[in-house]
Amino acid sequence: MSQNTALRAFRSFTCQFRTSHRVTQPIRCLSQTTSTSASHPPKTTPQKGKSMDNLLSNVNASFRRADTDYFSNLIPGSSGPVRNLQIKEWEEDDKHKLHIYSTKHNTHITLSKPNRDALISVSCGNIGFRKAGRGSYDAAYQLAAFVMSRIQDKGLLPQIQKLELVYRGFGQGREAVTKAILGSEGKKIRSLIVKLSDSTRIKFGGVRSKKPRRLG
Repeated sequence: MSQNTALRAFRSFTCQFRTSHRVTQPIRCLSQTTSTSASHPPKTTPQKGKSMDNLLSNVNASFRRADTDYFSNLIPGSSGPVRNLQIKEWEEDDKHKLHIYSTKHNTHITLSKPNRDALISVSCGNIGFRKAGRGSYDAAYQLAAFVMSRIQDKGLLPQIQKLELVYRGFGQGREAVTKAILGSEGKKIRSLIVKLSDSTRIKFGGVRSKKPRRLG
């Protein structure tokens, strides 16, 4: 009985000894050394304040405001900040203008100075034509002859160095005034004409046109 108790006590002692001296880390195959994990450098958290400052400085360097000398290339021969053009830096209009506004029902002729002040402004109604007669070919021809004689009577011919004809509209007076200028009535001002222009309005889309009038 005493031998059995001694054997049990020895076995319990050996079990306690083994558990206290057991290796906690596994042993690698074919080696007597234990595996250890490699040392990693400590993680450093970036400083948010400095990174934001660097980002803003890069943005400011990339998108900086253009210098004033950049705009000097827009105007040849100029330097410095942007400025408005002076009157002497573009071509000054020194031509008198003879406006011929011809519609279906009337014809208007206006002679103006280079600064757009009107010298003569008459229509077919001012020389005695009424109602439907104002839109006729003969009325426009007589109106052109009246304007030519009026220019000579008022002594405006020496003032006119250059003359520009400005047409507007497609009435019968358009061709009638042209015939009068090319005829004997316009021989005094024909040599002064240096430019022809057409200022007829051109409609792009716009409102609906008025329906044509039907008689009978």
